[in-house]
Amino acid sequence: MKIITWNLLHSTGATLDHVVALIDSHRPDLLLMQEATAIIDTLPARIGGHYARHVLPGRHHGLAAWSQSPLKTPAKTLTLQRGVVVRRISQILDLGPFAVANVHLSHGQLLNRIQLRQIAKILPPRAAILGDCNMVGAPLLPGFSDSGPRQPTHNSANLVPLRLDRCFTRALICTNAEILPRGPSDHRPLSVTIEV
Repeated sequence: MKIITWNLLHSTGATLDHVVALIDSHRPDLLLMQEATAIIDTLPARIGGHYARHVLPGRHHGLAAWSQSPLKTPAKTLTLQRGVVVRRISQILDLGPFAVANVHLSHGQLLNRIQLRQIAKILPPRAAILGDCNMVGAPLLPGFSDSGPRQPTHNSANLVPLRLDRCFTRALICTNAEILPRGPSDHRPLSVTIEV
């Protein structure tokens, strides 16, 4: 299964047309999006597939997932430990053979690791966690492998390259991992191919 994750940069970043172009170019089985706004809700009308979006509490954007195939069960959310400014959630997707958590974690380097462990506890034995982790350095997530590419995915203040977007897997094999061209967002999409 080919999975792409991309932080769209809500109001000023990637538009619906950019998302459609990404899907047309790279043909993912599953596309995870962070900072997705209501305009992305029209994605299935443009290209078909199955879609779910969950808004972060008190925000106009949130986490969204588009899939070529139906999910085994409807997408769910997990409320995460609250950050100083933004209340965070994780979107949980049951794909059948394994589950995927779509994340946009807090900036605090201790808090985002606590949030990761909170997500890991509710996932089945075979699972992947992907998205904007806002994390620098090792995840300290027992049982999971850091399976994503090692290149930077974000330039902080257009100066400091950081690897904020990650893929963590448990009891899964990642056969390919790459960073895609950035586009209009401040994050570059991350693409992985996962086998059970």
